[in-house]
Amino acid sequence: MKFFIDTANLDQIKEAQDLGILDGVTTNPSLMAKEGITGDQSIIDHYKKICDIVDGDVSAEVISTDFEGMIKEGEALAALNDQIVVKVPMIKEGIKAIKYFSDKGIKTNCTLVFSVGQAILAAKAGATYVSPFIGRLDDISTDGLNLIEEIRLVYDNYMFDTEILAASVRHTMHIVDCAKVGADVMTGPLSSIEGLLKHPLTDIGLEKFLADHNKSNS
Repeated sequence: MKFFIDTANLDQIKEAQDLGILDGVTTNPSLMAKEGITGDQSIIDHYKKICDIVDGDVSAEVISTDFEGMIKEGEALAALNDQIVVKVPMIKEGIKAIKYFSDKGIKTNCTLVFSVGQAILAAKAGATYVSPFIGRLDDISTDGLNLIEEIRLVYDNYMFDTEILAASVRHTMHIVDCAKVGADVMTGPLSSIEGLLKHPLTDIGLEKFLADHNKSNS
């Protein structure tokens, strides 16, 4: 499973990259605003900085909701760097745009997916990634992981190339569970990734090893 970090914070991206396990980055307008990145040129410059840090795909979201607007924005974003994946919302015009980009060889990430039917449309249109938002489903007492399982089943049935990118990952167990049910990619905060490092028995074992070492060398 690929590990993406869901942030626009350059320090966190660098920290994840330094771990040696980072495969890409996802961002959105809300994450950009959180970092104080506003204005078209500032956002473009920020995407370039992110691409300079990571080696993998970087999802950059369009703001337009009409076909022509998405195409104009998406082509401009894709021209910034080969790593850019154009992030398109799961709406009728978005599916049209994904098909257009797919035919042009531009990578896409279909975002705000909450059903198997939406995931099928995204795959049929040729999306590179489809992003089911598991955390937001959990927030309304719906099983987000079950959606990942159902999409996996359908994609495997028809051998779709679209990768399942589990989005809105909130915590470490989300990552583990997504790996169990066959998500191709997960994207989440740095804290959820670093949580995989933690286990009390590791801490206890290391403390004992060091204590024994110090005794034998004192």
